[in-house]
Amino acid sequence: MAKQTWIVSEDTKERLDKYLSSNTELSRTRVQQLADEGMIFVNGKVAKSSLKVVSGDEISCDVPEDRPVDILPENIPLDILYEDSDIIVINKPKGMVVHPAPGNYSNTMVNALLYHCKDLSGINGVIRPGIVH
Repeated sequence: MAKQTWIVSEDTKERLDKYLSSNTELSRTRVQQLADEGMIFVNGKVAKSSLKVVSGDEISCDVPEDRPVDILPENIPLDILYEDSDIIVINKPKGMVVHPAPGNYSNTMVNALLYHCKDLSGINGVIRPGIVH
């Protein structure tokens, strides 16, 4: 388990889960799970994911080590609105998980895109390859 600490530097009144998902590699769902498990602290106190953070708040989190993930291509139908050699625009179905995460390592949009495109951009890392949404 790795302890990580962040100081809120800008003047914001964002929810803790939104702030961390925007400023770290943690997904909003993962932040909510960690908060529910009592693993996120703001100014030394256990914090709920709905807490509004402000400038100067110290956020710390005990983040369990991620297990290595092999993301495999899967033949999942995609509703493709536009595609060329540089980009693909998809109408993502409601409820479809975008990228693999704890509890959802398959049947994601990334798995479908790997099957369809074969080679995705490395932007945003291995789990979120080239995805902008």
